[in-house]
Amino acid sequence: MNQTRSFLLIAWLFVAAMLWMEWTKAPTPANGAAPSAQTLAPASSPAAHQADDLGKLADTQTSADTPAPSATGASEHGSSAAPISLQNDVLQLSVDADGGRLIDSTLLTYRVDKKAGSPNVHLLTSEPLRYFNARSGLLAASGQSSASELAPVFRTDNGQHDFVIAPGADSLQVPLQWTDPASGLSIRRILTLRRGSFVLEVTDAVSNAGQGAQRLQPFVELERVQPPPPPKHSGLSNPESFSFVGAAWFDQKFEKAKFADYAKLRDSKPKVTDGWIAMLQHYFVAAWLPATGKEQVYRLDTTERGGATVYRITAITAAPAELAPGATITTTSRLWVGPKLQAPLAQLAPSLKYTVDYGIFTFIAQPLFDYVLKPLHFLIGNWGWAIILTVVLLKLLLYPLSAAQYRSMAKMRAVQPRIEALKERYGEDKQQFQMAMMELYKKEKINPIGGCLPMLIPIPIFLALYWVLIETAELRHAPWIGWIQSLSDPDPYFILPALNLLVMFVTQRMTPTPGMDPTQKKMMQFMPLVFGVMMAFFPAGLVLYWTTNGALGLLQQQYITRKHGGPKPAVATVR
Repeated sequence: MNQTRSFLLIAWLFVAAMLWMEWTKAPTPANGAAPSAQTLAPASSPAAHQADDLGKLADTQTSADTPAPSATGASEHGSSAAPISLQNDVLQLSVDADGGRLIDSTLLTYRVDKKAGSPNVHLLTSEPLRYFNARSGLLAASGQSSASELAPVFRTDNGQHDFVIAPGADSLQVPLQWTDPASGLSIRRILTLRRGSFVLEVTDAVSNAGQGAQRLQPFVELERVQPPPPPKHSGLSNPESFSFVGAAWFDQKFEKAKFADYAKLRDSKPKVTDGWIAMLQHYFVAAWLPATGKEQVYRLDTTERGGATVYRITAITAAPAELAPGATITTTSRLWVGPKLQAPLAQLAPSLKYTVDYGIFTFIAQPLFDYVLKPLHFLIGNWGWAIILTVVLLKLLLYPLSAAQYRSMAKMRAVQPRIEALKERYGEDKQQFQMAMMELYKKEKINPIGGCLPMLIPIPIFLALYWVLIETAELRHAPWIGWIQSLSDPDPYFILPALNLLVMFVTQRMTPTPGMDPTQKKMMQFMPLVFGVMMAFFPAGLVLYWTTNGALGLLQQQYITRKHGGPKPAVATVR
């Protein structure tokens, strides 16, 4: 076992993982296979939901008749009034006054890429090709009429539309008001945005000034179109080509569904308390946390908008609230719209950390980030040096095993001339040659497969680190030194890949290959070049990890090889 062969194993594992992810992708939304989740039911048309009787819904909360909010109505077409803008130091939000829909979010501290002049990331947007909106609202009934969605047209108290957090202030609060003279219902909505936070808090105080009781069901919703596919030339160097994009929710466990799976969900409607719904994409997430302590029903459905399919995930309060004349009820929901920052997400709701999806390597990647990379970054303040120190710690931990491996390799190198002599003696009789070589190994107390474990352990860490680099927002565009200003992007000058290639080449030359066929030897000599070129387009942080691992291994190999002496005379004795 040697460094080059370990790269072959890496390639096989990596390609297998990529093929598995590609195989699980459905070709089109209409032909998707059913996911493992059993918690969501596809909704019928919005018009049919508006015609459902709310009294019947109250008696059949676990049936498939619970209405989903309509995507039609006044709020769907935008307001004639200017959008309401809220801004703190990290986030700017635009709210459509007609319905209160969030139509745009600008992440002020995140840019699309590291290039100078790159625009800020817009997670929520009303651009047709990337349409992604969020909203919260109410389903209501006037007396015993059919269930329908309230369509409030909000106004601010003083007619102002642009709100920015004041210097030194901890939070920004924007009050909105809507009153319906016909029913007597009114909504006092408070939008709260705190300094340094990606969380919008939405508090609705609903009052009934009418003569009859009202029954209300709050809901929160996210809807988006499937984003455009990445360029055809995208591969492993562009994680967006295989990163998960779709809906997610928490119901005692983390669940997710690709857009292709929407049409095949089973008709099952549990009641969920203190969960959340979300839309995930590479590095970023929008997630609604409905009112705490209230049972919710989660739903997925689709609608057509401008010729495109819009995918929705909705959480509806299961039991309608009775609002007597003169009474007021208050509900509060929270929306995270921003990067997948694990610590702030966990503070909002512990289970939100699962939105950072490391896939099949979670069992390694999550501890690697939580207990190694993050503490090291806390100490030194640089993710690149944290990666290097991770390799150093790994080498120290595995030193006894590595020493055994390199001692075995040194002994094999020492007897290599004797093995070559055996090969010449037995010529084409490969069976006799193998028997003689094994006897020589036994005599010299050499285990040809000994010490493989230290070479195998870095491989799953290598793969897990790849997912950490492409999924962890904390490492997105993180600089190291000099020319490496983004560990999540390829090295722009290919310096690290060149160093990696050099380390692999020297390691390959130092690795004994006793008894190997000349053709195989030539192929092995080309392996450093093949993998060196392949890794040139991997994230720089990943190449930094493997280059450091290889360089430290090379130094250790040189030391132990010298310590255990050079080759013995080319004399072989066999029975």
